[in-house]
Amino acid sequence: MKYRSEIDGLRALAVVSVILFHAGFAIFSGGFVGVDVFFVISGYLITTILIEDIDNKRFSFLDFYERRARRILPALFFVMLCSILFSWMWMLPSQLDDFSHSLVAVSLFSSNVLFWQESGYFDAAAEEKPLLHTWSLAVEEQYYVLFPIFLFLAWRYGKNRVFWMIVLFSAISFLLSEWGWRNKSTPNFYLAPTRAWELLAGTMAAFVVQRRGVVKNDSLALVGLAAILVSVFVYDEATPFPSAYALAPVLGAVLLVLFADKETFAARLLNTRLLVGIGFISYSAYLWHQPLFAFARIQSLSEPSPMLMLFLSCFSVALAVVSWKIIEQPFRRKEKIDSRRLFFFSSAGLVMFVSIGLYGHDENGYINGDFIMSPNVEFRSFGEKVETIGDVCVPQRTEGSHWVSECTFGDKDSSEVVILIGDSHAQAISYSLDQVFRRQNIKGKVFNLDGCETVPFIRRNKNRSVENCEERFEEFTSIIKRQDAEVILASRWSFKLFPIEGVIDKMPYRNSEGFSERDADYREYDVLVSGEFYRDAKTKREYLIKYIEEMAKVARSLYLVYPVPETGIDIEKMNRFYYSENNQVLEQVTFPYEDFYSRNKFVIDAFDSIPAPGIKRVVVSALFCNNYVQGRCVVQRNSVPFYYDDDHLSKKGADIVVDEIFRLSDW
Repeated sequence: MKYRSEIDGLRALAVVSVILFHAGFAIFSGGFVGVDVFFVISGYLITTILIEDIDNKRFSFLDFYERRARRILPALFFVMLCSILFSWMWMLPSQLDDFSHSLVAVSLFSSNVLFWQESGYFDAAAEEKPLLHTWSLAVEEQYYVLFPIFLFLAWRYGKNRVFWMIVLFSAISFLLSEWGWRNKSTPNFYLAPTRAWELLAGTMAAFVVQRRGVVKNDSLALVGLAAILVSVFVYDEATPFPSAYALAPVLGAVLLVLFADKETFAARLLNTRLLVGIGFISYSAYLWHQPLFAFARIQSLSEPSPMLMLFLSCFSVALAVVSWKIIEQPFRRKEKIDSRRLFFFSSAGLVMFVSIGLYGHDENGYINGDFIMSPNVEFRSFGEKVETIGDVCVPQRTEGSHWVSECTFGDKDSSEVVILIGDSHAQAISYSLDQVFRRQNIKGKVFNLDGCETVPFIRRNKNRSVENCEERFEEFTSIIKRQDAEVILASRWSFKLFPIEGVIDKMPYRNSEGFSERDADYREYDVLVSGEFYRDAKTKREYLIKYIEEMAKVARSLYLVYPVPETGIDIEKMNRFYYSENNQVLEQVTFPYEDFYSRNKFVIDAFDSIPAPGIKRVVVSALFCNNYVQGRCVVQRNSVPFYYDDDHLSKKGADIVVDEIFRLSDW
């Protein structure tokens, strides 16, 4: 295969865009499209190699997969090994448990499946996953496994027919991605079936170049380069992806492959020494950047500074130079590392990483049964909390309904029914409710409304709206009314209702003392009414009040849980940092009450204005604010955390809220 230096320049453009996007530089808001460019390049290069080998009757599956192993595994293993060392030193047990899962998944080339199940790519929590970026390697590896087999078997039908088969597969994959972003956005992002068309775009380009060569066309090459750059600087996390929007970077890369002859202006730009040099080390640079960024965020209570992230971006390139020279290059040369040694190295590495991952998962992220926190302190990791105060039961589709799901907890044989409705803030009190309901002979039920928010008529990102929310809500309320049950309603209200007052604020919540939440995906929420969207505060207030009033009508009694104060403080991480420096746990942690009130006044005023007599108001801020330190809300007291992250209540915090619910009840 003839070497094309402009392809290395294109690699450099892609990897720099991805790195600076992950570093958090807003100007590179669409830098994630660099991965799509990589897919096109991979499809093009791999197909070119395969076509030449098959045409010359020298194709061997063993040789092909050996080349892939030489290219991918050595540098990947080295980065994984370094990540293990820092993970053991710096991660909380819950994080280490998740990391252990990822070690196994990466080793089995299925990390895209794992990360699809764990979180969205743009979720803030994903930023602390050192191996998150390997999802794209998994997609490529799945392509490398299947595509050569298809090509080898289909070649007998002739090159022209094979090309049109690929066109058909690409069209199906593209249409699937168009359906996917509207209906299943997270698997659509991660999984190979909706990404295959991007790789196959490069494959089709390889067929065209193999037939007629690279055709010089300055204009089309520049259009291709411009399409990629526009995507990098114009797209953002709210852009549905992959979808028709991905055509810009994908077709841009294809145009450069087809028309960027060395004499074109676009090729000369890409052929600059710096870009070509970065292109050589782009794979290692891609591998290094995410662990560096993730550990920087793990080791910081707030978002790392732009200067630090810029330094780490440059440092990832420096590390890439080293690993390219001392790891990538030697392993690519058979005279230095023969096939037998490569096979032993690959097998031993895979077994080792799978074993370490299984051990870490089996121990729930604890090493030798211990953790840095003092064992006599009532303090558990988020990972453990999920098992005890997450979903107390898993809702299944209610018989005879189209959209409502439910499940039962507490005393399941009781005729006294209380329904819990809400989001993760409702889940956070569900385990405490379950314990009390068992003692008080009350049957608890969790209700979900499929596809619609807890707050009806509020849609997150209008590009992913769900139709018929009003019709779904009517079915929801009719089922509640038939059961003649009392209802507990809890949600992260302000999060659902931002932005308000005409302000579009997609930034994570920050308190006035410099702390910022890290685990929430802030995108604009919209009011959806009969297919129309409204963002103004007045409309949101009207529909929030309408919702509460409707719930009060159908419930025998409605326990309205007012907003839980968001803290901006990752209390688990703060305790770990403090303990490692002082060998003791923090006695008390608080934050200003005004931070809570100014953010939640919109919701509190709306709730207070509803006169419905059947509403029993659970004012959470009255339980956690001003009682301990005037003018402040408590996060941790007597070394016991009331939260398990920056906005969800721990078991202790949930017990306080549940006690208040029972104080207001007739149970």
